[in-house]
Amino acid sequence: MRNAFLSILLASVASHAPADEGMWLLSKPPVAAIKSAYGVDVAPEWLDRMQKSAVRFSTGGSGSLVSAEGLVMTNHHVGSDMISKLSTPERDFMKNGFLARTRADELKCPDLVLDILWEIEDVTAKVEAAAKGLDPAAAGAARRRVIGELEAASKQATGLKSEVVTLFQGGQYHLYRYRTYTDVRLVFAPEEQAAFFGGDTDNFEFPRFNLDCCFFRIYDQGKPLRPEHHLSWSPAGAAEGQPVFVFGHPGRTRRLFTHDHLRFLRDAEMPLRMQNLWRSEIKAQSFAGRSPENARVVRDDLMGIANSRKASTGLLAGLQDPRLMASKMAAEDALRAKVAADPAMAAKWSDAWGRVATAQQAHKAFLHERQVFDGLVRGSTLLSQAMHVVRLADELKKPDAERLREYKQAGLEQFYFRLYSPEPIHDELEIHALTVQLSRLCEEFGAEHETVAALLAGKSPADRAAELVKACTFKDPAARKALVEGGTPAIKAANDPLLAMAASLDPLLRRLRSQYEDQVESVERSAYAAIAAARFAVDGDAVYPDATFTLRLSYGAIKPVPGEPAFTDLGGMFAKAVERGNEGEFRLPAAWAAAREKLDLKTPFNFVCTADIIGGNSGSPVVNAKGEVVGLIFDGNIHSLVGDVVYDQTKARAVAVDSRGMIEAIDKIYGASELVSELRSKLAR
Repeated sequence: MRNAFLSILLASVASHAPADEGMWLLSKPPVAAIKSAYGVDVAPEWLDRMQKSAVRFSTGGSGSLVSAEGLVMTNHHVGSDMISKLSTPERDFMKNGFLARTRADELKCPDLVLDILWEIEDVTAKVEAAAKGLDPAAAGAARRRVIGELEAASKQATGLKSEVVTLFQGGQYHLYRYRTYTDVRLVFAPEEQAAFFGGDTDNFEFPRFNLDCCFFRIYDQGKPLRPEHHLSWSPAGAAEGQPVFVFGHPGRTRRLFTHDHLRFLRDAEMPLRMQNLWRSEIKAQSFAGRSPENARVVRDDLMGIANSRKASTGLLAGLQDPRLMASKMAAEDALRAKVAADPAMAAKWSDAWGRVATAQQAHKAFLHERQVFDGLVRGSTLLSQAMHVVRLADELKKPDAERLREYKQAGLEQFYFRLYSPEPIHDELEIHALTVQLSRLCEEFGAEHETVAALLAGKSPADRAAELVKACTFKDPAARKALVEGGTPAIKAANDPLLAMAASLDPLLRRLRSQYEDQVESVERSAYAAIAAARFAVDGDAVYPDATFTLRLSYGAIKPVPGEPAFTDLGGMFAKAVERGNEGEFRLPAAWAAAREKLDLKTPFNFVCTADIIGGNSGSPVVNAKGEVVGLIFDGNIHSLVGDVVYDQTKARAVAVDSRGMIEAIDKIYGASELVSELRSKLAR
């Protein structure tokens, strides 16, 4: 894999945004660059339609409104969490797929939240005014306080979900307001085998042959949503060389990190993450191998772990490439030299890079402990719920401005929606998850470590995990709600060992969180704000911030990597199945084999384009210059994995399902004529 990253161009040092690079704010789109590169005029009205057609999934992906009746398109792997939760041993929708023939057949998702960005306000001046003149820790606390106040005031004034987003690592703060929907129902999903044909072997590769799509519907007051805007389906599809645009919610990039910060990522943070991913994947595979039911309930988790492992392996390989690090160092040196040459700039900003380095040194002292203990709580659904119940009893007593961010009033309604989800809790999976995490504590710190020994209570990790899960009293959402409403007295009366474990862990986790916020995050916010100001002063403000799981515009063209195709077709999937013996990850679903004679095997199926994407863009629509759907992003190729820290236009590609392939398969394989008619409806606008 390492050779995949040797192609990164040192020429990128000379230009902070080569053609097609960037995940751009819709409030500051690269209008001139798009016009120059592709001759397309990006009008405000067009952007507004795209913005209000784009959807953010609480499960960590993107989507889009594609009909006048609230139909939402996304990837199967974005929807798989819901598809799994709606499945049972008797009705396994991951294995067999799902199609609702009527509105009454659509299945309500237990805890899915969809957001549509409605308004954006720049609140940088208000946030920074609160922190002016304070030391880093106090400034960080002041920023967090005023951000909470801004979000609460916005929610009260508008009724919209309100989030203050940190941009340029602290250089700017924007208030995003969303229309939010919690009544979301599953309409269609193919078999996982069709959506993820080729499995882990072909993941991040091209050519690909994946029907990685599914469809949900938003309901508003019990009726299908009638959206102000939605996307229409292109009647002709796309062609090689055609300009395309991607509207989605890239999760996180770190392209603005300093060289020292990237070294910390490479040498400290990523190796710990990789160790845990490899370990978790092996443990999950072992659990899956014990029974078909185990395999079913762990399937979605295992796919997520494997995907993260492969993506993280690619990123780490890129960071370990001396050429990449040299290019980042050269770009940083060039900016610092310009700052140093101007006495006024030097006085304001020259020490910022050193402050980032100081923050990384501070983080090293407790990174390992923080990762492992945070992982313990995140790794178990029940322990995570227990921690929220315990913390709510404390946090709800405080003034809103003093609460931890996740418990502030502005976000409580949706927080409760997720906490009280009726999602099924599988005891065996929970015992497995807790066993894995408790065993990890023993391996990392030793079984006689004071905290570890207290958590184990004289038992082995497996026995302790079984005891905790079997004695749990709040698996039912009504029980969780009663505990939250009853507060500390109800928690004590429950005499629940998982609640007791959460209470014993809470002081440690709060201490680690405070250390991170005061010694790392607050210092970084201040230092990166200075670096952003320096960058604006030197390069102007026509730059894009790192990704923050908020709506962005990416653009490019349908263009293959040299020596590879731009498109695959349906016939290629059948050929690949034959080539690989129609076994394992390359086995054709029965419905596909049965429908072969009906299909036009020359129908374009998957394609690549140069649009700049990252994790979180999964499910983003690919549209043409008219704003018509021509594809659906579902992956990047192997060369894109280093996109977290640098963009490589020469070989990095986004991979999409072609709109024509989707229609051909949905219509002729699954017989979903109602869905096809809705997608092609003349009501589309």
